[in-house]
Amino acid sequence: MTRLAVIAGMFLCISGPAAAAPIQAACLKSDRGAGKRALCSCVQKVADTTLSTRDQRLAASFFADPHRAQEIRQSSSRRHAEFWERYKIFGARAERYCRL
Repeated sequence: MTRLAVIAGMFLCISGPAAAAPIQAACLKSDRGAGKRALCSCVQKVADTTLSTRDQRLAASFFADPHRAQEIRQSSSRRHAEFWERYKIFGARAERYCRL
């Protein structure tokens, strides 16, 4: 393998699917998602149709820090309240479509 191919492969690992699929990456790293690639992929597909990239990054942070979700849900910020409404829709859709 050439040096250029190695560098290109490293770039794809860093900026490829994980960067483009924050929910899936966080899911796969979590205790619940470990070994459940199909489930995490399905949840990401629902996220892609329901949440913006910014919303996905925020939602992905909940996998590593579940208390953050509670903070966002209870926040008095209008932006957080609007996010939470979108997040609830995402959660209901993911639950409905991703039962494996």
